[in-house]
Amino acid sequence: MPKSRASKGHSPAIDERGARKRVAELRKAIEHHLHRYHVLDDPEISDAEYDALVRQLEKLEEEHPELRDASSPTQRVGAPPAERFATVEHTLPMLSLNNAMSEEEFREFDARIHRFLGSDEAVTYVVEPKLDGLAVELVYLGGELKVASTRGDGSRGEDVTANIRTIRSVPRTLRAGRSPLPERVEVRGEVILTKAAFARLNEQQAENGGKIFANPRNAAAGSLRQLDPRITASRPLEIFCHSPGAIEGSGLESQWQFLAAARAWGLATNPLNQRVVGADAVVAFHAEMAARRAELPYDADGVVVKVDSFALQRRLGTISRSPRWAIAFKFEPMQGATRVLDVIASVGRTGVITPTAQLEPVSVGGVTISSASLHNMDEIERKDIRIGDRVVIERAGDVIPYVVRVLTEERTGAERRFRMPRHCPVCGAPVVREEGAAAFRCVGASCPAQLRERIRHFASKRALDIDGLGDKLVRQLVETGLVRDFADLYRLGREPLVSLERLGDKSAQNLLDAIAKSRTTTLPRLVNGLGIPAVGETMAAALAEHFGDLDALARASEEELLEVHGVGSETAREILTFFGAPQNRRLIDELREWIAYPRVQKRGVGPLAGKTFVLTGALPISRDEASDKILRQGGKVGSSVSKKTDYVVAGDDAGSKLEKAQKLGVEILDYDGLLRLLGET
Repeated sequence: MPKSRASKGHSPAIDERGARKRVAELRKAIEHHLHRYHVLDDPEISDAEYDALVRQLEKLEEEHPELRDASSPTQRVGAPPAERFATVEHTLPMLSLNNAMSEEEFREFDARIHRFLGSDEAVTYVVEPKLDGLAVELVYLGGELKVASTRGDGSRGEDVTANIRTIRSVPRTLRAGRSPLPERVEVRGEVILTKAAFARLNEQQAENGGKIFANPRNAAAGSLRQLDPRITASRPLEIFCHSPGAIEGSGLESQWQFLAAARAWGLATNPLNQRVVGADAVVAFHAEMAARRAELPYDADGVVVKVDSFALQRRLGTISRSPRWAIAFKFEPMQGATRVLDVIASVGRTGVITPTAQLEPVSVGGVTISSASLHNMDEIERKDIRIGDRVVIERAGDVIPYVVRVLTEERTGAERRFRMPRHCPVCGAPVVREEGAAAFRCVGASCPAQLRERIRHFASKRALDIDGLGDKLVRQLVETGLVRDFADLYRLGREPLVSLERLGDKSAQNLLDAIAKSRTTTLPRLVNGLGIPAVGETMAAALAEHFGDLDALARASEEELLEVHGVGSETAREILTFFGAPQNRRLIDELREWIAYPRVQKRGVGPLAGKTFVLTGALPISRDEASDKILRQGGKVGSSVSKKTDYVVAGDDAGSKLEKAQKLGVEILDYDGLLRLLGET
């Protein structure tokens, strides 16, 4: 099932009563299929059929905004960026686990359990792969997700509720099983990125000169701790729930019963979990997982072993910050030593020059490794990697090879340093590195090495959305010379297209229709489609809202760019470099002849300019709609109440934010008061 939100589709106009009924049906169906896909791993419909349901719901909610609310599956992206993370107190401490680094150490753990319990009877354990992600706690009240937080220091964590809501495998509402839902359900889990998602993320980061994540755990943590939930939503995070926190009135007596209950409630648990008896069975499970480690879709660095019985867990208790009844039985690291034969430079979509080490083939975890990305010159210099060096290679996330360290003690003096080329190895254009930036880049927008990827990005769903312009067709268009830049797409005619391999009359006409449709777009989509380094979808929207049109953005100075929320000095330099290149200015002039978009109304200008609002409780409209009203009038929307807050808008069942506002003397508005302030009736 797709990880990105489906594009909008069409549905016949119906009255409000019919719309309300159909919206309820669609939401129920979509949540059902999300459950089948993410929890049961047994989808009943295809991705295309699922997308069609989402498109119908989005269209109906657009036509009937009074029916849109935060519980809808279309509202996975939450509120605007938070000012900072609030703190959440855990009802029960989130403990860490001690490690067993060998079979001998695990068997000693098992022996300690027997000695403590004073019994020789084999212990029943629950075993599961140890996922290398970020530990979180989800709190459901009356079946509704209310709070999500990180482990933090074990007693207090960061409030990441808005970001957790963007994870599609996290249900907003628990399912009622055969037994009534407990009033309060606290569930602990691990937020992860799969190996494939981690690889894609680092490729994107390298292309944009961004931070390279060392492993999936760091990537998952960085993705979840974004201040802007839209960034979190753009990264395909997953979650596996594994442990209970405080659960009132559940009647659960064991870890295995909890996992069954969690699945019944609609929470995702790991299907590889097993209930076993005795230490030998645990060792066998550990060996099986170690053997399957390379084929698992996620990074696992061991096996978690827990005493199954909650009564025995309570008897065993804890030692310091770790439970006596659980342990992490770790795998051996997947490493190998080899030699760097050469370092070559390749060119990506944004022109970033990526150095790649060519290695003497070495087997790591059963996979032969012959190359490893070195990401950028900063990484090379930090690790002092030289051609001819003997190095230790590890498979990050058990899939992506990277250089852990250089075996400097084995150097002979014949090793040589890699130098970044001064000219693009493909087109010969100058390679530049702005001061303070990590990436070296060819800035020519029409560099052949970049062109295919740039065209694909320009035509993607989040940019100009040219349906039918897939990888194979883009390759043909570029290789035949029909398309040399974005503007060439709009010059394409039917005859040249029909001459391409496997492109008949109907397909050619469909493509021309899609290209024609893309000529009317929005400024955020166009800015995103240009592929400016360090400017993704969220930044493109911020730039569009600030400058209003493309000409103003292209003329902006560094000082003006730095006024945009989220733009730092590095991003500003990337934008200046892009618009400063003559070939890019010519391209913009050509696109202006083909593409039209409405001018974007600037935010931050209006009667509420400089005023900060915090929303709490249930309002007659969704939080997103209320926030948008405030933003359009120039105000800001924060996530927590402080002395700098000007207004708190309180709806029904307002909680601690309202109490804090009263203590601080912050002015409190109801919804009608907000409308009066906005000048609406």
